[in-house]
Amino acid sequence: MKIYFACYQPVMLIRGGPRVKIIETKKSLESLGIQVEYFNMWDNPLDVLECDLLHLFSANLGTYSLARNIKNLGVKYVVNPIYFTKHSARAVRTVCAVENLIGRFASGIWTDYGFVRAICRWAEAVLPNTQDEGDLISDGMGIPSHKIHVVHNGVSERFLHGDPELFKKEYGVENFILNVGHIGPYRKNVLTLIRVLNRIDHPAVIIGRITPGPDGEQCLQEATKNKNLIIIDGIDHESPLLASAYAACDVFALPSTFETPGRAAMEAALAGAKIVITSFGGTKEYFKSYAEYVDPYSEDSIYRGIITALNKRKNDALRNHIRENFLWGKIAQRTDEIYRMILKR
Repeated sequence: MKIYFACYQPVMLIRGGPRVKIIETKKSLESLGIQVEYFNMWDNPLDVLECDLLHLFSANLGTYSLARNIKNLGVKYVVNPIYFTKHSARAVRTVCAVENLIGRFASGIWTDYGFVRAICRWAEAVLPNTQDEGDLISDGMGIPSHKIHVVHNGVSERFLHGDPELFKKEYGVENFILNVGHIGPYRKNVLTLIRVLNRIDHPAVIIGRITPGPDGEQCLQEATKNKNLIIIDGIDHESPLLASAYAACDVFALPSTFETPGRAAMEAALAGAKIVITSFGGTKEYFKSYAEYVDPYSEDSIYRGIITALNKRKNDALRNHIRENFLWGKIAQRTDEIYRMILKR
Protein backbone atom coordinates (compact mmCIF):
# COMPACT_ATOMS: atom_id res chain seq x y z
CA MET A 1 0.00 0.00 0.00
CA LYS A 2 1.35 3.42 -0.98
CA ILE A 3 -0.06 6.53 0.67
CA TYR A 4 0.77 10.16 0.02
CA PHE A 5 0.43 12.80 2.75
CA ALA A 6 -0.41 16.43 1.96
CA CYS A 7 -1.31 19.57 3.88
CA TYR A 8 -1.39 23.35 3.49
CA GLN A 9 1.94 24.87 2.44
CA PRO A 10 3.04 26.64 5.68
CA VAL A 11 2.50 23.60 7.92
CA MET A 12 6.23 23.09 8.45
CA LEU A 13 6.80 26.80 9.10
CA ILE A 14 4.08 27.09 11.74
CA ARG A 15 5.39 24.02 13.60
CA GLY A 16 2.11 23.40 15.36
CA GLY A 17 -0.08 20.39 16.07
CA PRO A 18 -0.78 19.35 12.44
CA ARG A 19 2.95 19.08 11.74
CA VAL A 20 3.42 16.73 14.69
CA LYS A 21 0.35 14.72 13.67
CA ILE A 22 1.65 14.25 10.12
CA ILE A 23 5.15 13.22 11.20
CA GLU A 24 4.00 10.81 13.90
CA THR A 25 1.25 9.26 11.78
CA LYS A 26 3.74 8.63 8.97
CA LYS A 27 6.22 7.03 11.35
CA SER A 28 3.58 4.79 12.94
CA LEU A 29 2.06 3.69 9.64
CA GLU A 30 5.51 2.82 8.30
CA SER A 31 6.02 0.59 11.33
CA LEU A 32 2.98 -1.36 10.06
CA GLY A 33 4.66 -1.85 6.68
CA ILE A 34 2.77 0.87 4.81
CA GLN A 35 4.73 3.03 2.36
CA VAL A 36 4.09 6.72 3.10
CA GLU A 37 5.45 9.62 1.05
CA TYR A 38 5.06 13.39 1.42
CA PHE A 39 3.44 15.01 -1.61
CA ASN A 40 6.10 17.15 -3.31
CA MET A 41 4.72 19.75 -5.69
CA TRP A 42 8.19 20.58 -7.09
CA ASP A 43 9.77 17.25 -7.99
CA ASN A 44 7.71 14.81 -10.04
CA PRO A 45 4.30 15.80 -8.60
CA LEU A 46 2.54 13.41 -10.98
CA ASP A 47 4.03 10.53 -9.01
CA VAL A 48 0.94 10.97 -6.85
CA LEU A 49 -1.04 9.30 -9.65
CA GLU A 50 0.67 6.03 -8.69
CA CYS A 51 -0.46 6.06 -5.06
CA ASP A 52 -3.34 4.06 -3.61
CA LEU A 53 -4.65 6.98 -1.57
CA LEU A 54 -3.74 10.54 -0.69
CA HIS A 55 -4.30 11.54 2.94
CA LEU A 56 -5.05 15.25 3.20
CA PHE A 57 -4.57 16.94 6.57
CA SER A 58 -6.81 19.98 7.09
CA ALA A 59 -9.83 21.13 5.12
CA ASN A 60 -9.70 24.86 4.46
CA LEU A 61 -8.81 27.47 1.85
CA GLY A 62 -5.15 26.37 2.05
CA THR A 63 -5.92 22.82 0.88
CA TYR A 64 -8.94 23.46 -1.35
CA SER A 65 -7.13 23.82 -4.68
CA LEU A 66 -5.05 20.68 -4.10
CA ALA A 67 -8.15 18.66 -3.18
CA ARG A 68 -10.01 19.86 -6.26
CA ASN A 69 -7.17 19.05 -8.64
CA ILE A 70 -6.42 15.70 -7.02
CA LYS A 71 -10.08 14.79 -7.43
CA ASN A 72 -10.07 15.88 -11.07
CA LEU A 73 -7.02 13.70 -11.72
CA GLY A 74 -8.88 10.68 -10.40
CA VAL A 75 -6.79 10.22 -7.25
CA LYS A 76 -8.77 8.97 -4.27
CA TYR A 77 -8.20 10.82 -1.02
CA VAL A 78 -9.27 10.88 2.60
CA VAL A 79 -9.28 14.05 4.68
CA ASN A 80 -8.66 14.79 8.33
CA PRO A 81 -10.50 18.17 8.41
CA ILE A 82 -9.01 19.50 11.70
CA TYR A 83 -12.09 21.71 11.82
CA PHE A 84 -14.03 23.38 14.62
CA THR A 85 -16.58 26.13 15.03
CA LYS A 86 -18.62 27.18 18.04
CA HIS A 87 -21.61 27.73 15.77
CA SER A 88 -24.32 25.10 15.91
CA ALA A 89 -24.97 22.62 13.10
CA ARG A 90 -28.17 24.55 12.40
CA ALA A 91 -26.23 27.80 11.94
CA VAL A 92 -23.74 26.06 9.65
CA ARG A 93 -26.61 24.62 7.58
CA THR A 94 -28.11 28.09 7.24
CA VAL A 95 -24.86 29.64 6.01
CA CYS A 96 -24.33 26.78 3.55
CA ALA A 97 -27.88 27.19 2.23
CA VAL A 98 -27.37 30.92 1.73
CA GLU A 99 -24.06 30.27 0.01
CA ASN A 100 -25.74 27.78 -2.35
CA LEU A 101 -28.47 30.30 -3.14
CA ILE A 102 -26.00 33.09 -3.88
CA GLY A 103 -23.96 30.68 -6.00
CA ARG A 104 -26.86 30.32 -8.42
CA PHE A 105 -26.61 33.98 -9.35
CA ALA A 106 -22.97 34.92 -8.71
CA SER A 107 -19.86 32.76 -8.79
CA GLY A 108 -16.72 33.21 -6.70
CA ILE A 109 -18.43 33.90 -3.37
CA TRP A 110 -17.24 31.41 -0.73
CA THR A 111 -17.29 31.05 3.04
CA ASP A 112 -14.96 28.96 5.19
CA TYR A 113 -17.80 26.45 5.49
CA GLY A 114 -17.94 26.18 1.70
CA PHE A 115 -14.29 25.15 1.42
CA VAL A 116 -14.62 22.56 4.19
CA ARG A 117 -17.83 21.15 2.74
CA ALA A 118 -16.43 20.81 -0.79
CA ILE A 119 -13.23 19.08 0.37
CA CYS A 120 -15.20 16.65 2.55
CA ARG A 121 -17.77 16.00 -0.18
CA TRP A 122 -15.07 15.00 -2.71
CA ALA A 123 -13.24 12.74 -0.23
CA GLU A 124 -13.65 8.98 -0.04
CA ALA A 125 -13.78 9.30 3.73
CA VAL A 126 -13.68 12.07 6.33
CA LEU A 127 -11.55 11.40 9.43
CA PRO A 128 -12.45 13.90 12.18
CA ASN A 129 -10.52 14.05 15.45
CA THR A 130 -13.68 13.82 17.57
CA GLN A 131 -17.25 12.62 17.25
CA ASP A 132 -18.42 16.20 17.84
CA GLU A 133 -16.42 17.33 14.80
CA GLY A 134 -17.88 14.48 12.77
CA ASP A 135 -21.45 15.32 13.82
CA LEU A 136 -20.93 18.99 12.92
CA ILE A 137 -19.63 18.10 9.45
CA SER A 138 -22.43 15.61 8.89
CA ASP A 139 -25.35 17.59 10.33
CA GLY A 140 -24.14 21.05 9.39
CA MET A 141 -22.67 20.45 5.94
CA GLY A 142 -24.71 17.52 4.74
CA ILE A 143 -21.82 15.09 4.41
CA PRO A 144 -23.20 11.51 4.56
CA SER A 145 -22.59 9.96 7.95
CA HIS A 146 -21.30 6.72 6.37
CA LYS A 147 -18.29 8.66 5.05
CA ILE A 148 -17.28 9.82 8.53
CA HIS A 149 -14.89 7.72 10.60
CA VAL A 150 -13.42 9.19 13.78
CA VAL A 151 -9.65 8.87 14.05
CA HIS A 152 -8.46 10.36 17.30
CA ASN A 153 -5.33 12.40 17.75
CA GLY A 154 -2.38 10.52 19.13
CA VAL A 155 0.52 10.99 21.49
CA SER A 156 4.05 9.61 21.57
CA GLU A 157 4.87 6.98 24.16
CA ARG A 158 8.17 8.73 24.92
CA PHE A 159 6.30 11.23 27.10
CA LEU A 160 5.71 8.40 29.56
CA HIS A 161 9.42 8.37 30.27
CA GLY A 162 10.49 12.00 30.62
CA ASP A 163 13.20 12.68 33.21
CA PRO A 164 12.10 15.64 35.41
CA GLU A 165 15.67 16.20 36.56
CA LEU A 166 16.73 17.62 33.18
CA PHE A 167 14.31 20.53 33.41
CA LYS A 168 14.88 21.08 37.13
CA LYS A 169 18.63 21.28 36.55
CA GLU A 170 18.26 23.69 33.60
CA TYR A 171 15.70 26.08 35.10
CA GLY A 172 15.78 25.45 38.85
CA VAL A 173 12.03 24.88 39.21
CA GLU A 174 9.71 21.93 39.80
CA ASN A 175 6.04 21.21 40.61
CA PHE A 176 5.05 24.28 38.61
CA ILE A 177 2.08 25.28 36.46
CA LEU A 178 2.96 24.67 32.80
CA ASN A 179 1.63 25.82 29.44
CA VAL A 180 3.06 24.77 26.07
CA GLY A 181 1.99 26.36 22.79
CA HIS A 182 2.30 29.54 20.75
CA ILE A 183 2.55 32.83 22.65
CA GLY A 184 0.46 35.58 21.07
CA PRO A 185 -2.24 34.01 18.85
CA TYR A 186 -5.76 34.76 20.07
CA ARG A 187 -6.89 31.13 20.05
CA LYS A 188 -4.19 30.05 22.49
CA ASN A 189 -5.42 32.64 25.03
CA VAL A 190 -1.99 32.97 26.64
CA LEU A 191 -2.46 36.62 27.61
CA THR A 192 -5.50 35.70 29.69
CA LEU A 193 -3.59 32.81 31.23
CA ILE A 194 -0.72 35.11 32.21
CA ARG A 195 -3.16 37.50 33.88
CA VAL A 196 -4.58 34.58 35.85
CA LEU A 197 -1.11 33.36 36.83
CA ASN A 198 -0.38 36.84 38.16
CA ARG A 199 -3.11 36.17 40.75
CA ILE A 200 -1.62 32.83 41.84
CA ASP A 201 1.48 32.75 44.04
CA HIS A 202 2.97 29.62 42.51
CA PRO A 203 5.86 28.88 40.12
CA ALA A 204 4.78 28.81 36.48
CA VAL A 205 6.40 28.17 33.10
CA ILE A 206 5.17 28.98 29.61
CA ILE A 207 7.00 27.32 26.71
CA GLY A 208 6.16 28.52 23.22
CA ARG A 209 7.31 30.34 20.15
CA ILE A 210 6.56 34.04 20.54
CA THR A 211 4.50 35.48 17.69
CA PRO A 212 6.20 38.61 16.32
CA GLY A 213 4.07 41.72 16.70
CA PRO A 214 1.92 43.47 19.30
CA ASP A 215 0.09 40.36 20.54
CA GLY A 216 3.27 38.52 21.46
CA GLU A 217 4.77 41.69 22.94
CA GLN A 218 1.69 42.23 25.09
CA CYS A 219 2.06 38.73 26.52
CA LEU A 220 5.71 39.37 27.36
CA GLN A 221 4.90 42.75 28.92
CA GLU A 222 2.20 41.22 31.12
CA ALA A 223 4.58 38.44 32.16
CA THR A 224 7.05 40.96 33.62
CA LYS A 225 4.56 41.56 36.46
CA ASN A 226 5.01 38.00 37.75
CA LYS A 227 8.22 37.09 39.57
CA ASN A 228 7.14 33.42 39.58
CA LEU A 229 6.74 33.11 35.82
CA ILE A 230 9.39 31.84 33.39
CA ILE A 231 8.87 32.35 29.64
CA ILE A 232 10.84 30.02 27.36
CA ASP A 233 10.84 30.92 23.67
CA GLY A 234 10.19 27.47 22.32
CA ILE A 235 11.66 24.01 22.91
CA ASP A 236 11.80 21.63 19.96
CA HIS A 237 9.07 18.99 20.11
CA GLU A 238 11.62 16.18 19.84
CA SER A 239 13.81 17.55 22.65
CA PRO A 240 14.13 15.50 25.86
CA LEU A 241 13.84 18.84 27.67
CA LEU A 242 10.19 19.15 26.62
CA ALA A 243 9.36 15.69 27.93
CA SER A 244 11.25 16.63 31.09
CA ALA A 245 9.17 19.81 31.51
CA TYR A 246 5.96 17.78 31.37
CA ALA A 247 7.34 15.32 33.90
CA ALA A 248 8.54 18.08 36.25
CA CYS A 249 5.33 20.13 36.31
CA ASP A 250 2.40 19.68 38.67
CA VAL A 251 -0.46 21.20 36.64
CA PHE A 252 -0.70 21.71 32.89
CA ALA A 253 -3.04 24.56 31.89
CA LEU A 254 -4.42 24.98 28.36
CA PRO A 255 -7.34 27.44 28.51
CA SER A 256 -7.50 28.08 24.74
CA THR A 257 -10.65 29.36 23.09
CA PHE A 258 -10.87 25.80 21.72
CA GLU A 259 -8.68 22.73 21.23
CA THR A 260 -9.09 19.67 19.01
CA PRO A 261 -8.20 18.31 21.49
CA GLY A 262 -4.88 19.84 22.62
CA ARG A 263 -2.02 17.43 21.99
CA ALA A 264 0.27 19.24 24.44
CA ALA A 265 -2.25 18.46 27.18
CA MET A 266 -2.25 14.80 26.12
CA GLU A 267 1.55 14.74 26.28
CA ALA A 268 1.50 16.34 29.73
CA ALA A 269 -1.18 13.91 30.92
CA LEU A 270 0.90 10.97 29.73
CA ALA A 271 3.78 12.38 31.79
CA GLY A 272 1.54 12.41 34.88
CA ALA A 273 0.48 16.08 35.07
CA LYS A 274 -2.93 17.22 36.30
CA ILE A 275 -4.82 18.90 33.46
CA VAL A 276 -6.76 22.18 33.28
CA ILE A 277 -8.22 22.66 29.80
CA THR A 278 -10.80 24.53 27.77
CA SER A 279 -14.24 23.01 27.58
CA PHE A 280 -14.54 23.82 23.86
CA GLY A 281 -13.46 21.71 20.90
CA GLY A 282 -14.06 18.07 21.82
CA THR A 283 -11.67 17.97 24.77
CA LYS A 284 -14.10 16.00 26.93
CA GLU A 285 -14.01 13.12 24.45
CA TYR A 286 -10.32 12.66 25.33
CA PHE A 287 -9.95 13.76 28.94
CA LYS A 288 -13.32 12.49 30.24
CA SER A 289 -13.82 13.30 33.93
CA TYR A 290 -10.09 13.34 34.65
CA ALA A 291 -9.47 17.05 33.88
CA GLU A 292 -10.64 20.42 35.17
CA TYR A 293 -12.63 22.15 32.41
CA VAL A 294 -12.70 25.94 32.24
CA ASP A 295 -14.41 28.73 30.34
CA PRO A 296 -11.60 30.38 28.35
CA TYR A 297 -13.46 33.72 28.35
CA SER A 298 -13.56 33.92 32.15
CA GLU A 299 -10.43 34.66 34.16
CA ASP A 300 -12.26 33.55 37.30
CA SER A 301 -13.11 30.19 35.75
CA ILE A 302 -9.50 29.62 34.72
CA TYR A 303 -8.32 30.71 38.18
CA ARG A 304 -10.70 28.29 39.92
CA GLY A 305 -9.70 25.44 37.63
CA ILE A 306 -5.99 25.91 38.32
CA ILE A 307 -6.47 26.28 42.07
CA THR A 308 -8.64 23.15 42.17
CA ALA A 309 -6.00 21.19 40.26
CA LEU A 310 -3.18 22.44 42.49
CA ASN A 311 -5.06 21.21 45.54
CA LYS A 312 -5.60 17.73 44.13
CA ARG A 313 -3.22 14.83 44.57
CA LYS A 314 -1.72 13.28 41.48
CA ASN A 315 -2.87 9.83 40.39
CA ASP A 316 -2.41 7.63 37.33
CA ALA A 317 -6.03 7.50 36.13
CA LEU A 318 -5.70 9.99 33.27
CA ARG A 319 -2.20 8.81 32.44
CA ASN A 320 -3.45 5.23 32.04
CA HIS A 321 -6.47 6.38 30.02
CA ILE A 322 -4.27 8.22 27.53
CA ARG A 323 -1.81 5.34 27.31
CA GLU A 324 -4.53 2.76 26.68
CA ASN A 325 -6.42 4.74 24.04
CA PHE A 326 -4.31 7.36 22.29
CA LEU A 327 -0.76 6.18 21.64
CA TRP A 328 0.26 6.62 18.00
CA GLY A 329 0.48 2.88 17.41
CA LYS A 330 -3.21 2.50 18.17
CA ILE A 331 -4.12 5.49 16.02
CA ALA A 332 -2.09 4.05 13.11
CA GLN A 333 -3.95 0.74 13.34
CA ARG A 334 -7.29 2.56 13.14
CA THR A 335 -6.06 4.60 10.16
CA ASP A 336 -4.82 1.46 8.40
CA GLU A 337 -8.22 -0.19 8.85
CA ILE A 338 -9.93 2.75 7.15
CA TYR A 339 -7.44 2.82 4.26
CA ARG A 340 -8.00 -0.89 3.62
CA MET A 341 -11.77 -0.54 3.87
CA ILE A 342 -11.74 2.19 1.21
CA LEU A 343 -9.39 0.34 -1.13
CA LYS A 344 -11.39 -2.89 -0.80
CA ARG A 345 -14.56 -1.00 -1.57
